[in-house]
Amino acid sequence: MNDKKKQALPSGVAASSVKGGTPVTKAEAGDHLVEKIARELSAAILSGALKPGERLAESAIARRMSLSRAPVREALRLLERSRLVDYRANRGFIVHQMDLAEIAALYDLRIVIETAAIRRLVAREDPDLADQLRHQLDLLYGLSGTGVARSRSVDADLEFHRLICRLSGNPRLAEVFEQIANEVKLCINQTGRVEDGPRRIAASHEHILTRVIAADPEGAAAALTDHLREAEAMMRQLFARAAE
Repeated sequence: MNDKKKQALPSGVAASSVKGGTPVTKAEAGDHLVEKIARELSAAILSGALKPGERLAESAIARRMSLSRAPVREALRLLERSRLVDYRANRGFIVHQMDLAEIAALYDLRIVIETAAIRRLVAREDPDLADQLRHQLDLLYGLSGTGVARSRSVDADLEFHRLICRLSGNPRLAEVFEQIANEVKLCINQTGRVEDGPRRIAASHEHILTRVIAADPEGAAAALTDHLREAEAMMRQLFARAAE
């Protein structure tokens, strides 16, 4: 028998998906496709291209992407679990519309997660952690006057809070933050929240960083709570104004 004879691939493995000698099953390839569709739809929702309450017709999305409806449906189910879309009887999937109760619940959860994270971060007594937070604020200051899209400022703002959770040393806190990060962005977009600019956003975090540098865990937690409560109050005010 010729040693170079091509061997048949195992059942369920697509020949076109074998790269670098590592076979990828059809199921795995399908999962990647679903995740890709979910990312594209998520980006459209978070950018405001898809509006709150807008119907997400599986067939129309599938045609636009030249796909079957099955992976599109799975992608929409993923977004439903992440609270970016809802399923309504007789309507199908629609872009989720937040309300005041959800905003309050979301910020309550953020305070629980982030204050726990910042207490742990400060308790680690590692100056490099504060340096990393300082660097992120400097990046946000650097966006000032550049005319960048508002989404860039929002992303840089969220990255500061994401860093607090990551640097806490507790990966579960970071995981929970990631689970709600898109909800926070959705909340910002749907309330039409407009800050004074990247510099003001960065400056609103300075007191938090000051308490971290001072190795004051309770002071840092209190500063972070105040910061988030102020953000929540602004969200609620803008939401009420938009509903008028």
